Amino acid sequence: MKVLCLNPPYFPMYSRASRSPAVTKSATLYYPFFLAYATGVLEDKGFDVTLIDAPAAGLDRQATIERIKQLAPDLVVCETSTPSIENDMEVVKELKKAGVPFVVAVGTHVSALPDEVLKANSFLDAVARREYEYTIRDLAQKLAEDGMEADLSTINGLSYRQYEAIRHNPERAAIENLDELPFVSRVYRDHLRPHINSYFYGNTMYPVVAILTGRGCPHQCAYCVYPQTMTGHQYRLRSVTNVVDELEFVHKQLPEVREVFIEDDTLTVNRQRAKAISQEIIDRKLRITWTTNSRADVDFETMEIMRRAGCRLLCVGFESCSQDILDKLKKNIRHETFLNFRDDAARAGLLIHGCFMYGNEGETRETMRATLELAKKLNCDSAQFYPIMVYPGTRAYNAYKDKGYIVAKSYRDWLTRDGLHNCVVSLPSISKEELVAFCDQSRREFYLRPKYILSKTAQVVLHPGEFKRNFRAAWTLIRHLF
Repeated sequence: MKVLCLNPPYFPMYSRASRSPAVTKSATLYYPFFLAYATGVLEDKGFDVTLIDAPAAGLDRQATIERIKQLAPDLVVCETSTPSIENDMEVVKELKKAGVPFVVAVGTHVSALPDEVLKANSFLDAVARREYEYTIRDLAQKLAEDGMEADLSTINGLSYRQYEAIRHNPERAAIENLDELPFVSRVYRDHLRPHINSYFYGNTMYPVVAILTGRGCPHQCAYCVYPQTMTGHQYRLRSVTNVVDELEFVHKQLPEVREVFIEDDTLTVNRQRAKAISQEIIDRKLRITWTTNSRADVDFETMEIMRRAGCRLLCVGFESCSQDILDKLKKNIRHETFLNFRDDAARAGLLIHGCFMYGNEGETRETMRATLELAKKLNCDSAQFYPIMVYPGTRAYNAYKDKGYIVAKSYRDWLTRDGLHNCVVSLPSISKEELVAFCDQSRREFYLRPKYILSKTAQVVLHPGEFKRNFRAAWTLIRHLF
């Protein structure tokens, strides 16, 4: 049985796997890591699998459909996202017209709204909800054994069409033994290597690969889409040995890679494990550079050993200067820790990428200005400013929808005509246009400061390896700044 895992075409450089899917102003393009994990699981089960990442390969819809016709798969696994869902279903419709027997949709949007998506798109066969690798494996096995009319009622995590009715099977338990999963970097090597230079994260060295060392996040941030729609709020962990084995694999099998981005929601939530991974890297004398997501509450001791193990930068969601807003977001952090955290990171030799968000409940023009001034004071290596992006399946989306703050008429409204992030939230006292304008103003005020420009110039002179990353990010960003 032939299976195709597809990240479908949309806008060029559309980053569907991002927590906020869009074409970004920094030219960031995420790896389709969940889709790649599913590819590896299917391969390990013996299926003939092809992974196509159309945005990374530069394939438009026609070219993608033609290539899929040539492959003639029996099953297509199609990644989706909220801003692209209408486009994605159009692609699915064309695949069905082209003769693909069975298409299953996956991703955050269909996990949140499986009934809505299946009812609106009669040609779609099924949805694999939440963490879907084993759901897809079991579906492929069932179809291979019993054909396209197989009884799918025993496959947990699957929503599907049965004659005229929509069936929702029980939820599938989250994967507990993550060491069972194949190295996602193996899938990158075997399927995506020709496009490896297409993947870019504005805060990492380039080229880069992204892996997960664990899934889920114990924190309850109202806006964060992956824990609420895909992976849950329990932080499930790969073993330290298994993680460092994959880092060694990247080092040996993908020598062109300059950095590994550990894409866990918050690696440092378990500080002892973060230190254990770092110590294992040091003990093996593995020389590898990596970056990870973090909260702004990590202690100096943890950061210091991470730095010695090759960690270069922490990606941190500061979000707001207002404690009231942080509390409403359920960030479970005090804003007073931010500057101390910045100082400890600098002392440890770690860079910081800061994320700042406007338009949260309780936002005022004064809190927005205070957040921008905080960003300047923190003086992170890089920063992103964006209006709150709310997605189905999150508490933030439900709260804003109930209060009438979401002004979108369709899911396409989550993007501009060019595929960039578009604000769909208007607060009673601050319009979406004002939120977007203040994000633009924030970028200009942050990046055009003489202090910042001098610091980046010094960084490139002292660390020539940073030039490629800085040049590519700046070349794209400057167009938007002006």
